[in-house]
Amino acid sequence: MPFDLAVIDLDNTLYAADSGVFARMDKRMTAFVAKELDVDPEEADRLRVKYWKEYGTTLRGMMLHHGMEAEAFLHDVHDIDAHEILKPDDELDAALSRLTGRKVIHTNGIREHAERILAALGIAHHFDAIYDIRFNNYIPKPNKETLSMLIKAEGCTPERTLVVDDMADNLKVARELGCKTVWITHEDEGYWDYHIPRFHQLPEALKR
Repeated sequence: MPFDLAVIDLDNTLYAADSGVFARMDKRMTAFVAKELDVDPEEADRLRVKYWKEYGTTLRGMMLHHGMEAEAFLHDVHDIDAHEILKPDDELDAALSRLTGRKVIHTNGIREHAERILAALGIAHHFDAIYDIRFNNYIPKPNKETLSMLIKAEGCTPERTLVVDDMADNLKVARELGCKTVWITHEDEGYWDYHIPRFHQLPEALKR
């Protein structure tokens, strides 16, 4: 399938969801919310999940409901040692090498976290740009305006854009814009153009 731009999610898309990266971030997020709101860990965890489900990120809910400043939260939550958890992935490196066109990261995390993850996996050289949560004033995926802005910033059109993500809601927005979509999932159902268990399988999937 021909495309000029691949917009690729970071966490749980380029590495396995059970790697432990997100578990560490969730733990840090709950601790930060508990301290910020002076609530017990159980209530903090409930709010973390509630805001994530309602707004796409816990951060957005904390900003809207509690007036929290974004940067302190973001730096604290993403303060993990990626090299301790992830190792260079030669198979992933090879898969990215086979994809033509520009490749960019689009993440609800921060650039610094993305850079650490890409470096730990040994694949940073494949990406032309990183679009993080700051790109559209902390408005998270899924958001049609943000994705449209990104594609325009890259000088591309939705029809020539491939969006790869592990979250179906993010892909719904991409599909509505006219992008081709790839769902990283172990589920068999879905109306996306492609659905594969691992990003590593993408070059072969695109041949179909």
